[in-house]
Amino acid sequence: MEISSSALRLPFLFLLVPLLLFFLLSPWNPLHNLSGGGDSAGRRAQFPPKSLTSISPPPAEPRSPPRRDHNSATARNPLDPLTVGEIHRVRSILSSYQPFLRHFPSIQSMSLDEPDKSRVLGWKSGDPIPSRKAFVIALLDNQSHLLTIDLDSGRVETHEISSGSGYPMLTMEDVVAAVQTAVSYPELEASAAARGLSVANLSCISPSPGWFGPDEEGKRILKVLCFSKQGTPNFYMRPLEGLVMTVDVDRREVLQFSDTGKGIPIPGRANTDYRFRPGNKPPEMERINPISMEQPRGPSFTVTDGHLVKWANWEFHLKPDQRAGLVVSRVVVRDSETGAARSVMYKGFPSELFVPYMDADEGWYFKSYMDAGEFGLGATAMPLVPLNDCPRNAYYMDGIFVSADGQPFVQSNMICLFERYAGDAAWRHSELTVSSGGQEVRN
Repeated sequence: MEISSSALRLPFLFLLVPLLLFFLLSPWNPLHNLSGGGDSAGRRAQFPPKSLTSISPPPAEPRSPPRRDHNSATARNPLDPLTVGEIHRVRSILSSYQPFLRHFPSIQSMSLDEPDKSRVLGWKSGDPIPSRKAFVIALLDNQSHLLTIDLDSGRVETHEISSGSGYPMLTMEDVVAAVQTAVSYPELEASAAARGLSVANLSCISPSPGWFGPDEEGKRILKVLCFSKQGTPNFYMRPLEGLVMTVDVDRREVLQFSDTGKGIPIPGRANTDYRFRPGNKPPEMERINPISMEQPRGPSFTVTDGHLVKWANWEFHLKPDQRAGLVVSRVVVRDSETGAARSVMYKGFPSELFVPYMDADEGWYFKSYMDAGEFGLGATAMPLVPLNDCPRNAYYMDGIFVSADGQPFVQSNMICLFERYAGDAAWRHSELTVSSGGQEVRN
């Protein structure tokens, strides 16, 4: 039985990372034409660099991003994310906290409780780091607990039980438990058999949470759908249309089993394999020569203390986030003539990625993804591959996140930072002055 999550469809989301950084790093600097370019987004074997006359070409194979020792890392900036050691300390504090002595709660979210904006703006490199605090959203006995933990004093500073109608972000443990509950439901086997399948032939996923109507209100609900994986890795092409299981995540119980599509045939598996194979027929086109752009002197940006980025007259703090994916803070640009610093943005991040399918069919009406708030853009990020996702001279950043049991885990290479050539003319205007015989070209 294969268990998968709809959250795993999100690796493409982190193309937002280079796009955001491209927005920050390219055209608004008078020296941008002097910066080097990035490699094309292809593998080294497919796109070898052209030879340079005065500079030796780079190594034949890309280097893997360096491994970092996160166990000994410490915060160097008030905005730095929680470290592995700090996450362990938070878990230890919660384990001895009176309300959680009998049962340790499920940790749905843990992040830095950032200092007040005024303190952050007044802080300078070399100053003592303000008191480090963690903000935790924990789930216990169907209640959402919002806690602030002071890491210096080792105590819970605030504790509030949410009285709102919403629920915290799902964990991967929630998703796996919901799917396991659904695939072990007896009626699923009969529905699969009616279509000539067994449960072992299915891949089941949980597209999006949420309750609809009074029968589902007040519960953490997931709808589970199933697909046939027979003969193809692209199981999304072979849905069991009309089959929907409504699962109570907390009680691990199927609340409703609906199968209105037994008469709908499963699409065939022919031509659904999207993977390239050596035996595939080559495309009917002339071969394209490789294109490569190099930075023989290395990148023009620097990353200090793991998170502080400096490039030309720009400076900002960059960090991964389990929910938002990445957070860009304290963005400052210096005037290229006077050198005066100007704050551009205090903090920026994706607040949500909302994908409503807007189909009223019984098997589709609930599909309204909120990818950040439901699954977490950082939690579902995939490792970026050198010379595939990111060019040479890219700087890679790991995410240090928290699982439901409060233990830290590393989301490797989930952000890469690089320069992209931005010197092509965006527009051109030419003018010929007849009286003076002069000409002018503006880009």
